Amino acid sequence: MKVTANGLQIEVDDTGGEGRPVILLIMGLGMQLVAWPTAFVQQLVDAGFRVVRHDNRDIGLSQGFDHAGTGNVVWQTIRHRLGLKVHSAYTLQDMTLDSIGVLDALGIEKAHIVGASMGGMIAQRLAATAPQRTASLVSIMSSSGARGLPGPRREVAAMLMRRPRGRSESDLVAHSIRLLRLIQSPAYPQTDEALAERLTFGLRRSYHPAGLMRQMLAIGADAERPQVLPRIHVPTLVLHGDADALVPIACGQDTAKRIPGARFVAVPGMGHDLPPEVCTILANHIAPFAHAADTADTAHPADTAFAKDTAP
Repeated sequence: MKVTANGLQIEVDDTGGEGRPVILLIMGLGMQLVAWPTAFVQQLVDAGFRVVRHDNRDIGLSQGFDHAGTGNVVWQTIRHRLGLKVHSAYTLQDMTLDSIGVLDALGIEKAHIVGASMGGMIAQRLAATAPQRTASLVSIMSSSGARGLPGPRREVAAMLMRRPRGRSESDLVAHSIRLLRLIQSPAYPQTDEALAERLTFGLRRSYHPAGLMRQMLAIGADAERPQVLPRIHVPTLVLHGDADALVPIACGQDTAKRIPGARFVAVPGMGHDLPPEVCTILANHIAPFAHAADTADTAHPADTAFAKDTAP
């Protein structure tokens, strides 16, 4: 269904019914709400939550920004590498206000904010911007955005620069599978058939590569987030795979170190994807963490120590 959020038309999926604590799921770069697997959503619903997903602006079935163009992406990428200001059609803070607008449209006063990759960056900003709306924060396979952190492995970076061999559905699916094979969770590989089915479903729902480019520039333009993170004082859990080839685990560790009292959990064998086994591990961490936050003081104790755990 469509809602009006922050003045935009945003596509929303709302599962689990009213009267339950809410989990707002925010997806990553160029990814639609359906990239949160249905089984993962159901695990959270079975754990007692109402789960809200939405397409970020400029992707999926939400309002696009094609009128803004994409500009010179290569030049803006060079500027980012040189530490210069990146120009973007909108910011991650704008996207944060979209997410808050989704809560407003649904009449939700407070939610557990869970974001993956770019969605984790938006979730971080939401917790800093609207702590009164944030029951807890869970940042998954994401980053603080601090300069000097490691980037994608060389072969992943090279693949990200390649274009599909053609524009047909089969070419687009094959190209995406090649990328996913490089960033997948090595402990939980998925078959080509399973990947193709999921990718085909997403492509037929929506295909909007220009939106992905604008979102990427918004990430590059978000230079202030490392200074924003220390302002977060809601219960925070940072989950990151120890085999992430796209956003290395050091990025998640840095995120947790910058947020007072944040708990860091390394997930063995997890890469930068959400196979069924990883979804179960994540749900088994998120559900009890969110329930505990609901029953505890919403403010972090000042003397809470940074902790590092290893997920099963």
